[in-house]
Amino acid sequence: MMRLDRILLYVRDIDRTASFYVSHFGFSMHQIPGDRITELVPPDGGARLMLHKAGKAQKTGQSTVKLVFNVETVEDFCTSAKAEGLSFGPVHQADGYEFANAKDPDGNSIQVTSRPFNKI
Repeated sequence: MMRLDRILLYVRDIDRTASFYVSHFGFSMHQIPGDRITELVPPDGGARLMLHKAGKAQKTGQSTVKLVFNVETVEDFCTSAKAEGLSFGPVHQADGYEFANAKDPDGNSIQVTSRPFNKI
């Protein structure tokens, strides 16, 4: 069986981006001396983020990819995140769940959603 368990992000400042995901989403940072990739491990399983330094000509923040994080209560998460310096857009109501969007330091789209906890 094959599964997706790593997502590589090209970033301008690895330390800044790693700190963002560690402080706002609880990832732990793993680095191997001499390795060009910094790996971020989520606290409760799921896909790891691999950070790689973007080349000078490489575009970051492509809008064709969005990282989606599951949270039980979107409003509570957004309020806590704002107190830590991360502002999300408005909380949207969908078919029995909520979501809100933001950007990481490199302009990558991120979303928090309560969709997996939808009781419908």
